[in-house]
Amino acid sequence: MGILDGKVAIVTGAGQGVGQGIAFALAAEGARVMATGRTLAKVEATAAEIARRGGTAVARACDVKNERDIEACVKATVAALGTVDILVNNAQEVRINPILALTREDLEAGWLSGPVAAFSFMKACHPFLEASEGGVVVNLATSAALRPDPVAYGGYAAVKEAMRSLSRAAAYEWGPAGIRVVCLMPLAKSPGYVDWEKHRPEEAAAFTATVPLRFVGECERDIGRAAVFLCGPDARYITGTTLVVDGGQGYLR
Repeated sequence: MGILDGKVAIVTGAGQGVGQGIAFALAAEGARVMATGRTLAKVEATAAEIARRGGTAVARACDVKNERDIEACVKATVAALGTVDILVNNAQEVRINPILALTREDLEAGWLSGPVAAFSFMKACHPFLEASEGGVVVNLATSAALRPDPVAYGGYAAVKEAMRSLSRAAAYEWGPAGIRVVCLMPLAKSPGYVDWEKHRPEEAAAFTATVPLRFVGECERDIGRAAVFLCGPDARYITGTTLVVDGGQGYLR
């Protein structure tokens, strides 16, 4: 018996990294998962691993910048798994560059894949979240927005801070219907971080030294388990806020 038995979760960007880690962790606690992402082969691999572990998952390709794809994904989830109790908006196109090096298209890609996609998923899922006994939305934020030296992170941080504003508004508006909306701000060994650590180990080591706990979180063990907590019964009185899971790095750096 898991604490999420009977729940159905949509996890976007579930083909790798944090999204995959969250999908694995939710499934391990009994949630049935719609693993969705831009590349079908990647989310199929996530669903296959969940099945290998004894869980239930469905894979579907979805371009989160396309509203019709989002609506179709939600409909497919309900058709295959019955409803939506948990929505995790993790997918995000990232452009890391100084402001003068960013293009309008870079920023638009961030907005469309981040807060605009979350907005569309949240609205499409709302009827099912409202009908659920304890519907939950978890929107992914970034500790880049907390950096005292946000050089090259301005566009990305602005996009992700919009997720926090949207989440807080939804928490207040949807709370009376029993829907909780929270943000999760992770620091994790994403594929990008792993590649950086491999090819520039000295830089990665210097970065890790800025983390008070002296390690970068694992996608499933650290970030995924935090998501399980936010989606589970022990977090029933938590909404409208951000859980920072970064070893203390964001606030103390």
